[in-house]
Amino acid sequence: MIRKTLTLATLTAMSALIAGEAFATEWNVSLWGKRRAFTEHIEKLAELVSAKTNGDFTLNLSYGGLSKNRENLDGISIGAFEMAQFCAGYHADKNPSITVLELPFLGVDSLEKEIAVSRAIYDHPATKEDMARWNATLLMPSPLPQYNIAGVGAPPKTLKDYEGLTVRATGGIGKAMAAVGAVPTSMSASEVRQALDSGVVKAVAFAPHAHMSFGTVETANWWTTNLNPGTVNCPVVVNTDALNDLSEEHRAALLGSVDEALKHYVDTYNGKTMDAWGPVLSEKGIESVTYDEAELAAFREAVAGPAAKAWIEENKKRGLPAQELYDLTIKTVSEN
Repeated sequence: MIRKTLTLATLTAMSALIAGEAFATEWNVSLWGKRRAFTEHIEKLAELVSAKTNGDFTLNLSYGGLSKNRENLDGISIGAFEMAQFCAGYHADKNPSITVLELPFLGVDSLEKEIAVSRAIYDHPATKEDMARWNATLLMPSPLPQYNIAGVGAPPKTLKDYEGLTVRATGGIGKAMAAVGAVPTSMSASEVRQALDSGVVKAVAFAPHAHMSFGTVETANWWTTNLNPGTVNCPVVVNTDALNDLSEEHRAALLGSVDEALKHYVDTYNGKTMDAWGPVLSEKGIESVTYDEAELAAFREAVAGPAAKAWIEENKKRGLPAQELYDLTIKTVSEN
């Protein structure tokens, strides 16, 4: 028998290799579409986490390669991937607690305010319990400005003109459209351009970045400048087991990077994205439709109160402290 002796250098190298394998962590992140303003905080988060851990913790971002966007929460629940982005309005029954943030006319008028109110709701015990059903922990919001509508055909100059108009609109915005006689249709963002081109819908409710990213500006001939019916809430979530399994160092790198990632997102949206929006509208010759205060007041009166009341009654039946969640939303908006 030949006895092989391991040198100290060999043992040291093997120990380093084993330690590297033990502590290196890769998470898969399920997104959709393509890199855009909506995903800049996740891109930044991945960059920061890698830098803080010297590459030992990496977030592998996949745009559509892991799951359909409407199935991201399901994928998180079974551990198919460790992180994902989804929108509450895609499946309100799966995440009723955060749909309060999609109610119309909440008075949110900045991305910073959207972050504050989202975090208040995310931190509520009822929301945490709601998301725990999916083995999910809410990590950070994807703050979006107020939606406005771009469409084809004759522009709706008054609220009455919305009667019968087919509009891609989800969540509370869809309910707002229905309240003025429009016909809301829910579909994923990636389906919108084809639906608009084919006439399945005549208008689309989106934030500015999405009108550009998903091509509605290539077809639309009008858009509303100040309807501002609300926005959607699209959190970034992580699989709770995966989060708990992280080392202290990696968990600190992840959670400690959220604020900086959100700041980068806001700076990018308020700067690069909105700087491009006006020129795109001018270049495409898209007509601006601006409503006077009387029309907007009528819209708010017709929509806001009834929508909030219906949401509270519906979610009380689900066992949620719905009035408390709504009051927290309004309180946070007024304080920020």
